[in-house]
Amino acid sequence: MSKKPGLLNIKTGLWVMSGFMLYGFYLIYARDFAPDKAEWIANNAVSPHFEARLAHVHGNLFSLLNIVFGLVLVNVKMPENIAKWASWTALGGLLMPFGILGELYLGLPPYFVIVGGISIFASAVLLAIGAGSRTAAQASS
Repeated sequence: MSKKPGLLNIKTGLWVMSGFMLYGFYLIYARDFAPDKAEWIANNAVSPHFEARLAHVHGNLFSLLNIVFGLVLVNVKMPENIAKWASWTALGGLLMPFGILGELYLGLPPYFVIVGGISIFASAVLLAIGAGSRTAAQASS
């Protein structure tokens, strides 16, 4: 991990966001330009098309959250153990969109989706605790 918690979140968030943007371009192609686009549009609201869009949206959202959480970790002084756990659980949150893709394309069970959702939530809670800690309060005064 980078020396300062949060830098890896920023880097990873930007790379994963780039990947899910490319996946979004594929979804646009499948809907608007592919030879079977009429079938794609007809099945737009049902699985697997719904899950494909769900993975795209959550991939970009959780990437953005990693970037924002990384910036918070870099700029807000908090206890080191809380910062490290917040950083790693935010990265673990990326299991959710990849888990959705795993369900969709590989038939995997939803365990990664559940772990990723819990992980990103835990990261937000840890950041709130860390930002409200004495260390953060002393740094601002």
